[in-house]
Amino acid sequence: MFAMRGALPAVSVAVATVMGASGGAGAVGPEADVSHHGRFFYGDGQLDVVLLSENHGPSPLEDATVRLAFSSPLAAVHDLSAGCVWGGDREVLCSTGPLGVDGARRETILALRTAGAPQEVTVRVTTAWNGGATDRNPANNDHRVLVLATGDPYVF
Repeated sequence: MFAMRGALPAVSVAVATVMGASGGAGAVGPEADVSHHGRFFYGDGQLDVVLLSENHGPSPLEDATVRLAFSSPLAAVHDLSAGCVWGGDREVLCSTGPLGVDGARRETILALRTAGAPQEVTVRVTTAWNGGATDRNPANNDHRVLVLATGDPYVF
């Protein structure tokens, strides 16, 4: 047994979110709130996408990946925007780039064509990867939007 002399030193404690590769117990990771919003225009087989991604914090992210999954196959006759790749004939994955906590939005614009000319396309927008951060509000980065072939904007 030992005797304590004088005051105890101040101790600083940091609270971290603990998660593993599948979100379970394991490695320590940051917490961020990624959100995606934007609009779709669809008519005559042309599908235009304007996507705004942002991070409500509390931790900044070096990058995130947004997945756009389509109910109809897309024509692969055009180039994708920088930072985007094909994930199949119905899927596009795009890097958002750095997402700070300052509210700055990152914009992704895509001009796509459908294979054929369906009367409607359902688009699912989700975060495929967010740098391993925990997101306690995933509802603002997971959307399903029915887009009719009217040429009107469909906002989400």
